[in-house]
Amino acid sequence: MQALTELLAAGAARGTAAGEADAIGAPGRTALSYRGLGSQVHAVGRQLRGAGVSATDRVAIVLPNGPLAASAFVSMAPWCATAPLNPAYKESEFEFYLDDLDARALVVDDGSESPAVAVAEARGIRVISLSEGERAGEFALDGVVEAAVAKRDADATALILHTSGTTSRPKMVPLSQANLCASATNIALTLALAPSDRCLNVMPLFHIHGLVAPVLATLAAGASVSCSPGFDALRFFAWLGEAKPTWYSAVPTMHQAILARAGRNEDTVRASVLRFIRSSSASLPPQVMQQLEAVFGVPVIEAYAMTEAAHQMCSNPLPPKARKPGSVGPAAGPEVTIMDAKGAALGTGEEGEIVIRGANVTTGYLNNPEANAGAFHDSGWFRTGDQGVMDADGYVKVTGRLKEIINRGGEKIAPLEIDEVLLDHAAVQQVCAFAAPHPRLGEDVAAAVVLADGANASERDLRDFAAERLADFKVPRRILFVDEIPKGPTGKIQRIGLAKALGIEA
Repeated sequence: MQALTELLAAGAARGTAAGEADAIGAPGRTALSYRGLGSQVHAVGRQLRGAGVSATDRVAIVLPNGPLAASAFVSMAPWCATAPLNPAYKESEFEFYLDDLDARALVVDDGSESPAVAVAEARGIRVISLSEGERAGEFALDGVVEAAVAKRDADATALILHTSGTTSRPKMVPLSQANLCASATNIALTLALAPSDRCLNVMPLFHIHGLVAPVLATLAAGASVSCSPGFDALRFFAWLGEAKPTWYSAVPTMHQAILARAGRNEDTVRASVLRFIRSSSASLPPQVMQQLEAVFGVPVIEAYAMTEAAHQMCSNPLPPKARKPGSVGPAAGPEVTIMDAKGAALGTGEEGEIVIRGANVTTGYLNNPEANAGAFHDSGWFRTGDQGVMDADGYVKVTGRLKEIINRGGEKIAPLEIDEVLLDHAAVQQVCAFAAPHPRLGEDVAAAVVLADGANASERDLRDFAAERLADFKVPRRILFVDEIPKGPTGKIQRIGLAKALGIEA
């Protein structure tokens, strides 16, 4: 098992110029080198101990997206259990998360006006501010005296993230240093990352996707990451031109927003040095994959991931190996198989629940024995809650989230199937099928649709189009045209609760 300081040292050794290679950068900023990052990591460890933070304490981090958020996580996670929180949370949300975490300290940027500060002070939680240096991601903890710090075991908790809590109270997912290192190494190997690579990070850095793929996997490979202040489709192409990344990773809705503006930025697209594009955290419609590859002229690598696995579980491979549109690829790190409801392994092409086990998988939720009892099979397999099939080549296709499956009077319908059909209509830019309440059937099929610029289509047009390709019971009974489909803080569309958000009642 590997600790984070070992991962970072190995990455630095892979770089060039004896540690002077760029590690963490940002648009318009001078980058922090591997040598500088390494020194900072150990200094922050001593500062945390001087601030009274022990090896087992939990420290909440509330920072805006960017290089400071990335380096704060990397510099603190080797020494304590970090918990990056969404800086957009309201006071009541910070009250819940700080209480649930039993946080020892809260780390914020100097002069922060976050409501988290008042919440922490009211609870007697120490507030530690960061003084940012000249280089991207360079910082020190304010007002602390350094104390001796010892290396922690690889199995010590380094990161705690909450599940989305869409249908229940959010669960706390603890990830050890070893979990994070295993996942970062898996991703770096899957993508053949080298010191010459540079990632443009547009993902939130309070989310497992942004923390592990663009940041930790990059550092494991001795490469560099340019941290944007958050996803912005209007600024993406300027960052693409300035940072000259060889790859970026995003959720499908972000890729779709980028595609919508690519036509106005053809010169930047042609001049880009992208080697590949990665998509994860939600199913990528095959149509979007094909459009991205046509526009950017590079392979699109779809991966399958979740917080409990410290991100990556499966991934399509780089060429010349086969990429299968609509598939998330074969296992890319942990063991992956398909099981029935009783925990029996299923054969090729049989649909069931996707289960995983491996060095990157959490050993269990915190303070939640009931959830743990339902999440793990006796043989140690973790139940993802996703439904899928595996083909003869070991490639996995996710057919739906078990909680999102529409139960129309006993007929089970996967929303992803409806999405893929409606996206084939020339007028449709985005679509999200979901369960709508029905007085007799319990649930019925509905869909939210964003039309392409300048396109026209009626509800009848789309229903007729779907009826030619889907069984009658799968055709959406209601289609709502919207300017934007509601999304969560990480850019993912959230099907559960969409009917209520759009005002649909039984």
